[in-house]
Amino acid sequence: MRIERLSQDKIRIFLTFDDLSERGIQKEDMWQEVPKVHDLFTEMMDQAYSELGFDATGPLAVEVFALPAQGMVVIVTRGKYDHHQYGASGEEDMPEEIYEMEVTLEQSDSIVYAFRDFEALVEAAHVLLGNITSQGKLYSYNDIWYLYFDPKEFEETALSGLVGVLSEFGDSSPVTEAVLAEYGKTVMPENAIELICTHFKRQQ
Repeated sequence: MRIERLSQDKIRIFLTFDDLSERGIQKEDMWQEVPKVHDLFTEMMDQAYSELGFDATGPLAVEVFALPAQGMVVIVTRGKYDHHQYGASGEEDMPEEIYEMEVTLEQSDSIVYAFRDFEALVEAAHVLLGNITSQGKLYSYNDIWYLYFDPKEFEETALSGLVGVLSEFGDSSPVTEAVLAEYGKTVMPENAIELICTHFKRQQ
């Protein structure tokens, strides 16, 4: 489980399928109200508080993205707590646990990884070219580089290897290709891995 802060009121949590299986949770369980999922969410919020000081008290918007062969990305946004709805007596009437969760669930049919460091992107490309693929699309969006792959173009073993390499050098992202194409810049529309390796040498 990896947690990072996106802003003062927003965090992103990346769960691998191993994280889920260790807790006896199947991917399909995330779409249901089951005690194990509630326990997992409580564990995530405890870890977010201990690592980042993120206080999950109050209304929360929770977005869950299922990513192929990778796991889950959970984005938690903290809203403002309305003290007036509990009357003049204030905190005495406030419930102990306030998880007013509005949950959005989405299934992603693409593999998108973000790279803030261009050298890390070049390093990943060189590893991929010799072992897995020369394909991919490269986008630039909000000063971040994004590599996009269609998982249907890979066999299961190659897909696992692809995700393994990308995870080592970049961060899994729920940003869709449609958003990248519309709001970002298409840098390399095809064979991005091969082109990156052709034009940029890896650092020694």
